[in-house]
Amino acid sequence: MENAETSYRALTDSFGRQHTYLRISLTERCNLRCTYCMPEEGVELRSKAEMLSFEEILRLAHLFAREGVTKIRLTGGEPLIRRDLAYLVGKLSAISGITSIAVTTNGLLLVAQIDALKEAGVSLFNISLDTLREDRFKEITRRRGLDKVLDAIDATFRAGYEVVKVNCVVQRGVNDDELLDFVALTKELPYEIRFIEFMPFGGNAWDNDLFLSYEDMLSTVQTAHPDLVRVDDEPHYTSKTWRVPGYRGKVGFISSMSDHFCSSCNRLRLTADGNLKVCLFGNAEVSLRDMMREGKTDEQLLQVIAAAVGNKAAAHAGMLNLAQMDNRPMILIGG
Repeated sequence: MENAETSYRALTDSFGRQHTYLRISLTERCNLRCTYCMPEEGVELRSKAEMLSFEEILRLAHLFAREGVTKIRLTGGEPLIRRDLAYLVGKLSAISGITSIAVTTNGLLLVAQIDALKEAGVSLFNISLDTLREDRFKEITRRRGLDKVLDAIDATFRAGYEVVKVNCVVQRGVNDDELLDFVALTKELPYEIRFIEFMPFGGNAWDNDLFLSYEDMLSTVQTAHPDLVRVDDEPHYTSKTWRVPGYRGKVGFISSMSDHFCSSCNRLRLTADGNLKVCLFGNAEVSLRDMMREGKTDEQLLQVIAAAVGNKAAAHAGMLNLAQMDNRPMILIGG
């Protein structure tokens, strides 16, 4: 009972939102250069010594789990670049209270690692894929590799995962003409395609003209599939989910800009260099890495975490304001 009370105090903000979901970025490095994530000129990467070690990640994961976190998602950069990832997953999955470990990946390295990651305890993969066309894949990611991503999706099904979530950032005039091609993927296989609104971050060449809203995307899909059915979403789910009758998979829309879901947000983020961000779009951060390396106790860490969570705003500042705010590039936050 004492831990439950502590959890309520430490990870519940002033608006009553209890945070049970921790996203941990493992690296700032990536083997793609997606235009909406990586500035064209690249980013200045921090040294290995500035990144959280596995021991530091595990210490924080134990602390957050003690205070009520049940779900962990590993992100990057590209998390599969981090050496010995399966070892870390195994240690995280053994933490009392952790019921789910998910990984967001671009898929390029997944085929070789999927068996080890499944055995270690990965519950779910989100695979980023913004186009089904090789020439466009190169334009968006500034690299080649569409065939490897598609192979990774197939390997995930072969490994026995019942659902594969595919994250697709949609930009007007860039890839919005492929919406129906992605929907078609859900006919025979249990994909969950998640169309994500383009969001402003540092260095990602934000342009209002590239923005396509959830309502506009949904209208396009409904024109082709007028019998599209709304699906009940789980609590705290960020995606508005729909299904074409008779199709095995589902289609979701993440409307972070046009119809935000801040009121039910239960997510906290750790950047690869150890900063706590209580909001993806907020620029307030606190370094838990520095505190640990200064010898602070778990209770001292918890006091700082509780203060940061307590100061979380009711909602982000809105698309137009966010475009004017300083924030890290997405690659340095974690997907």
